[in-house]
Amino acid sequence: MAKRYRPASFKALIFIASCAIATGAAAQAAFEKSTASKATGWQQCSALRSDSVARLQCFDRWAAEQTWPDAPSPVAQQSPKTLQSPQGLQATAPVLITMTAPEVHNCKNPRFSELSRYWELEAGSDCGTFGIRGYQPISLSWIGSDSVNTQPTSPSPDHTAESPLSFKNSELRIGLSVRTKIAQGLLTQNEPLKRDSVWFAYSQESNWQILSGDLSRPFRTTDHQPELIYIYPLEAPLPWGWQLRYAGLSLNHQSNGQPLPLSRSWNRTMLLAGMEKNQAFYLFGKLWYRTPEDAKDDDNPDISDLIGRAELAGYWHVNPDHTLGVTLRHSLRANGNGSVRLEWLRNFDHSGFVGNNSGLRLHTQLFSGYGDSLVDYNRRRTVLSVGLSLVDW
Repeated sequence: MAKRYRPASFKALIFIASCAIATGAAAQAAFEKSTASKATGWQQCSALRSDSVARLQCFDRWAAEQTWPDAPSPVAQQSPKTLQSPQGLQATAPVLITMTAPEVHNCKNPRFSELSRYWELEAGSDCGTFGIRGYQPISLSWIGSDSVNTQPTSPSPDHTAESPLSFKNSELRIGLSVRTKIAQGLLTQNEPLKRDSVWFAYSQESNWQILSGDLSRPFRTTDHQPELIYIYPLEAPLPWGWQLRYAGLSLNHQSNGQPLPLSRSWNRTMLLAGMEKNQAFYLFGKLWYRTPEDAKDDDNPDISDLIGRAELAGYWHVNPDHTLGVTLRHSLRANGNGSVRLEWLRNFDHSGFVGNNSGLRLHTQLFSGYGDSLVDYNRRRTVLSVGLSLVDW
């Protein structure tokens, strides 16, 4: 039997429906009012075309009244697979870029090659001007020879000793040599990393007859050699890994400072060049022209045909303790006169005998040919010398 709705229940249903309808109508009215308000707001601002300032202020007020949705954060937009925990991130050390100017006044800087340090070819190997530096080795050695010139001669008149002297074949040899840079940057002003230079050098070599007590132990000969040298730096690659490092010009005077009949001297203009390979091999070339002299003033007219007109020297740094060298001179004439010198230098730096970087070497030389000294320019002799040399100071 079907149930009949009771009047109280029916009234309750009518009341609930009425409330729902009223609430919906109120919400619809509120929405329409809000929409109308918004539309009216920006439309009113848009209508203010004659006053741009008032129009802009109106839009600002309207924008401030609006409620805008928050923009999602960048992290929220990322896929979970792309997010990493702080522990998973790898810290990257900052990259520091530093630029430093070349070190100056440091001609012992090992960052530069030996030739660069020796001639101060670069800004970083420059020691400035008017400092005192070594040139040829400063040496003290004992020499023995197959013969000694007891009565020097020369083709020039009045240049032959009147009588022989009883010199010994063994002597003590003393070599001194210094130089100073007197100018730089003459032709390299537009190359800030290069340094050309002008040097004045002086070398002296004496043979002391220390065993000739009956002759009052005289100096048999002393040769003096002042030079004016110009050096221009180069970086020219050559075959087989060699690099041409400098070219130069030298004005050279050499004499023994003796009066007649023992006076010997000559003046030369030299072309110079130096090259290196792998900080182990070095070649030095010299080609010279003798300045002509009047016959009456020429102490040794045939000196170029005997000592030579060119020189080529090569050195090999076998290791930090040992260096081998050979020097060839040639007359550049069919007679083939000249000389050869073989050298071995032993470094004492790692021996514990002297301190590091002392420049002291055990120096052994074997010479054969013409020109062991100026007074012997026309006497062929073979000389063995063993002693100590101070180099690269």
